[in-house]
Amino acid sequence: MTRPRNATPRTASTRRRRTAATAATAAILAAVVAVPSGAYASGGFVAGSSGTGDPFFPLAGNGGYDVSHYSLNLNYQPSSKRLTGTTTISATATENLYRFDLDLRGFDISRLTVDGRAASWRHEGQELIITPHNKLHRGQHFTVTVGYAGVPQAVTDPDGSTEGWVATDDGAVVADEPQGAPSWYPVNDNPADKATFDFSVSVPSGLTAMANGVLTGEHTSHGTSTFTWRENLPMAPYLATATVGKFDLTTSKVDGRLPSYVAVDPSLTASRAVLDKIPSIINYFSSIYGPYPFDAVGAIVDNAPDLGYSLETQTKPVFAGMPGESTLAHELAHQWYGDTVTVKTWPDIWLHEGFATWSEWIWSEHEGGTTAAQQFASLYSRPATSSLWAFPVANPGEAPNLFGTPVYDRGAMVLEALREKIGDTAFFRIMRDWIVQHRYGNATTADFTKLAERDSHQNLKNFFNVWLYQAGKPTSW
Repeated sequence: MTRPRNATPRTASTRRRRTAATAATAAILAAVVAVPSGAYASGGFVAGSSGTGDPFFPLAGNGGYDVSHYSLNLNYQPSSKRLTGTTTISATATENLYRFDLDLRGFDISRLTVDGRAASWRHEGQELIITPHNKLHRGQHFTVTVGYAGVPQAVTDPDGSTEGWVATDDGAVVADEPQGAPSWYPVNDNPADKATFDFSVSVPSGLTAMANGVLTGEHTSHGTSTFTWRENLPMAPYLATATVGKFDLTTSKVDGRLPSYVAVDPSLTASRAVLDKIPSIINYFSSIYGPYPFDAVGAIVDNAPDLGYSLETQTKPVFAGMPGESTLAHELAHQWYGDTVTVKTWPDIWLHEGFATWSEWIWSEHEGGTTAAQQFASLYSRPATSSLWAFPVANPGEAPNLFGTPVYDRGAMVLEALREKIGDTAFFRIMRDWIVQHRYGNATTADFTKLAERDSHQNLKNFFNVWLYQAGKPTSW
């Protein structure tokens, strides 16, 4: 994501800072969700936990099951801002369950079934608490279907940033990081529970509905246009989009094989000059990071000032205005670092943002502009009192720091310092092996440091301690 999430490069300065619970509140909530499901046992069956205990968002996501697929059937009417949806979720129980939760904010629910049988449910905050007619055994595959309708409410974090389903003048722009997905569909909102997705989005004719993956169908009847999209490769729930509006949609193929979908608000056609660089950026990153990891690519450029940032929605980054070239490079780099390999918990977000920011630098270097080493030197020249050194990137401390400057710029500096310490051969081997080792999965900072030591054949404990875990400006490493 380019933070403060913005329409200009989502670099450290372009990423939004997210605020959630204070550290004290987060600790309390984490303690609540840490209570074992078995504490609520009923004849050997348990209630799936109401959260995953993430240090920053402890009540996001749920326990007791693993989702494999979401099928979203949506109808959106911009005139009333009303969203009607039916979501079917395919999952597998990981515990013996008599009850489990989904995340969903608001909406009137018209029906809810588990394996085709009506289930009882109640809403508590964002928790949709479901008791199926029949208990679920560990290892059992099951489906949940939820019919719902209402006016989606965008999620506003305590720092004032907005995410989720955000209404625009002609539709809605949808960007979910880190906790906006439940604003428009029932979900296990856990970045570690990846799934495949199908979308069927109906809108008034004249509008276009963009979603992840490949466009599999489009038809118009009786004043309604329906667009169907399919993402066949695993996706973290926060990376889903169903952006609606007036768009000029251009379809093509990169290198004659990779489908590309570029949707641009008619008022922002000047952005085409930058978007035309998508094939060259994809080809360059493929040459240094490994093959492009998904079955489609593209971009969605919307006139969305109420969003105000860019996000790496899988296969089609969303831009809330005309992107610059560095922003485009940043969001496309996330298709490898953030979308293919995703954090397990949010405090490790530098593994996304530091990598994407460094990718901006190496793209500039590749294009004959400022080199990554020059970018590093410029930032390193900042005094020890600079906000750049406010906190260590692998230990941001609390949610307000999640998308702060150190995560982006100092995170990128970690990589450039590593490159200069171990040399290009070992460095780029690490960058490629990171994708191979964790493709379509999740990883941690500890996973990265272990890989870096393995591939470089060096003891890097002091290096990573200085750059990742110590506060203040590094002086020797």
